[in-house]
Amino acid sequence: MASTSTPLTLPVLPLDGEVVLPGMVVPLDLSDSEVRAAVEAAQAAARTTPGKPRVLLVPRIDGTYANTGVLGTVEQVGRLADGDPGALIRGRSRVRIGAGTTGPGAALWVEGTRVDETVPEPLPGHLAELVKEYKALATAWLRKRGAWQVVDRVQAIDDVSALADNSGYSPFLTTDQKVELLETTDPVARLKLATQQLRDHLAEQDVAETIAKDVQEGVDKQQREFLLRRQLEAVRKELRELNGEAGKDSAEESDDYRARVEAADLPEKVREAALKEVDKLERSSDQSPEGSWIRTWLDTVLEMPWNERTEDAYDIRGAQAVLDAEHSGLEDVKERITEYLAVRKRRDDRGLGVVGGRRGGAVLALVGPPGVGKTSLGESVAHAMGRKFVRVALGGVRDEAEIRGHRRTYVGALPGRVVRAIKEAGSMNPVVLLDEIDKVGSDFRGDPAAALLEVLDPAQNHTFRDHYLEVELDLSDVVFLATANVLEAIPEALADRMEIVRLDGYTEDEKVVIARDHLLPRQLERAGLDKDEVTIDEGALRKLAGEYTREAGVRTLERSVARLLRKVAAQHELGERKLPFTVRDEDLRDLIGRPHHVPESAQDPAERRTSVPGVATGLAVTGAGGDVLFVEASLADPETGAAGLTLTGQLGDVMKESAQIALSFLRSHGAELELPVADLKDRGVHIHFPAGAVPKDGPSAGITMTTALASLLSGRLVRTDVAMTGEVSLTGRVLPIGGVKQKLLAAHRAGVTTVIIPKRNEPDLDDVPAEVLDKLDVHAVTDVRQVLELALAPATAGVTREVPVAA
Repeated sequence: MASTSTPLTLPVLPLDGEVVLPGMVVPLDLSDSEVRAAVEAAQAAARTTPGKPRVLLVPRIDGTYANTGVLGTVEQVGRLADGDPGALIRGRSRVRIGAGTTGPGAALWVEGTRVDETVPEPLPGHLAELVKEYKALATAWLRKRGAWQVVDRVQAIDDVSALADNSGYSPFLTTDQKVELLETTDPVARLKLATQQLRDHLAEQDVAETIAKDVQEGVDKQQREFLLRRQLEAVRKELRELNGEAGKDSAEESDDYRARVEAADLPEKVREAALKEVDKLERSSDQSPEGSWIRTWLDTVLEMPWNERTEDAYDIRGAQAVLDAEHSGLEDVKERITEYLAVRKRRDDRGLGVVGGRRGGAVLALVGPPGVGKTSLGESVAHAMGRKFVRVALGGVRDEAEIRGHRRTYVGALPGRVVRAIKEAGSMNPVVLLDEIDKVGSDFRGDPAAALLEVLDPAQNHTFRDHYLEVELDLSDVVFLATANVLEAIPEALADRMEIVRLDGYTEDEKVVIARDHLLPRQLERAGLDKDEVTIDEGALRKLAGEYTREAGVRTLERSVARLLRKVAAQHELGERKLPFTVRDEDLRDLIGRPHHVPESAQDPAERRTSVPGVATGLAVTGAGGDVLFVEASLADPETGAAGLTLTGQLGDVMKESAQIALSFLRSHGAELELPVADLKDRGVHIHFPAGAVPKDGPSAGITMTTALASLLSGRLVRTDVAMTGEVSLTGRVLPIGGVKQKLLAAHRAGVTTVIIPKRNEPDLDDVPAEVLDKLDVHAVTDVRQVLELALAPATAGVTREVPVAA
């Protein structure tokens, strides 16, 4: 512990913002009145006492004096380096300040007691370690500053109090820290405090040096990289000039992109996004993969026709003439396109081209069997409207990114097919054909049909965002034509966004016209024949359409025409036939073989399927259009067959239920219809649909199965020229079905002359071509009894026939 000694009376020399510790020698400016007054007072007192003049050095912080000061002796009075009067004062020991008193001169005098700071010898072990640590820290700090001469002085200090006070020279200590050292009278505690302050400063200095080193290394690396890149660019430039190659360095390339973006006619938001990417390109290095991604993205954006639009051809009659010239039939589609052009013309005339940010695009779905011209119709629509045409094949697409594009973070990322179609068209309002939209699949990569919801929604597609572009793309002016074979295969939400236009197939007369006006000229050119060298008369074309092909479209018919022309060309080259040559219907068998589809009515009566009781002709709709469907029924032998109903032909649940309903109706109304219903109870009933490899389902074969069973039980044949379609109820009512047009076209192709349909489907006859209705005798019925009366031949016609029995 420190102890007090003899009281002292000393003039006060205040130090504003400074602290002097014992052992320190400081010069003070005597131009300060308070300093001069204190020194003069000390000199006056020294005249009466031996020794050097003494003053009390007291720190004054914000006008407040410290409780402890330092006894200082005035070593010398003279002039400072700048020429001002000054005094050199040495700090001697700590003095605890007491009460004020009087003394000579104008200075403030106070009483004080000197603080005894002696430490007993020898030093304890822990204190010796503390002295050693302080000296080591002070030496490390002094060496960093290059003060080698001071190191020896510090090492020579053995007194604990003097060693602690020596830290008063440290420039990194704040005034408060120095005051704390001054007021800590215990030398050991003071040395600990000085050691901690020095240790903290060295730690901060180490962190600062580490940061400065890292920054310097980074700056050096950047400077070195910059220098090397400039050298590399200079080398590349010299190589290009030496080889006569034209090229641009990275700086020129980024400047070129910026100029291209600023010169391009881009929407404002697209321009902002492109300029941001140019900024990134300027900051990226040549080796960075991000640079190539940005360049690819900028090329894509700059190639997009953001403000390019083709002017629609508003010649409505001319557009209708183009459609008629390029496609026969398909009146519904032609009318819809004509309506669209007419409405768009009126909107433009009234300044309504853009309403609510949306333009007047259209989304149509062409649904029909293969080969009816859905795909080629899209090109004709574009031709009629004067627009660009792009086809997007969606068959088998399973990745959602094919529609919306890939994220740019992926290697090889590309925009979606819709964006690529717009870029390919070079116009923002092309006709885009989405081919085979019903063949879109889905798996773990996503559902492309779900991604198409925004594309094909007129209320949303004016702000379509592709994952690759990530900017808004206006698709509201695009005419989307989607094609599909089966409407049910299109997701309901997607089908709801499109206007459905059905193409139900061609009549035989339409096929003849198409073959004559379109297929034959095209195939003549492909076969290398002139139109004057080979001609096919109308009878041959009709026979090709009716007996060599049986389809809703004309693809097989075109292949038959191509095969016919190839055969004629080959015979001419072999010298077997001279040209010109006219192909007639009697020449077809010799040229391309026998017919493949002979109508049931054209066969020998004994070879017809309906030549035995229990066989009826129905009508169905498949993915290839309408078709004729035969139903066969038989009764099992009561001795060998079990009772019950057996169904074969790969039938669906709905069709199986229709068979149960037909059987139940006949069991409950057999007596009324004069049928031997007892056979239905004791013998097994077997109903078969030929073409067993083809799945079948639906309720429209109900009256056909009822008629087949009634024919089986009554022994009366079903008329060969009659085909039927309709759902049957338990009470015998004939209920409506779908696909009437396709079914009647199929009946016409098969040579059927009489068709039975439900009464409630009679309005659907308006969609059937007039030339087909003229050749068909259509009966609309409401009850099964009417069906049986029309379909079954008179009893005398088939009473001698045996009822088919299933073994």
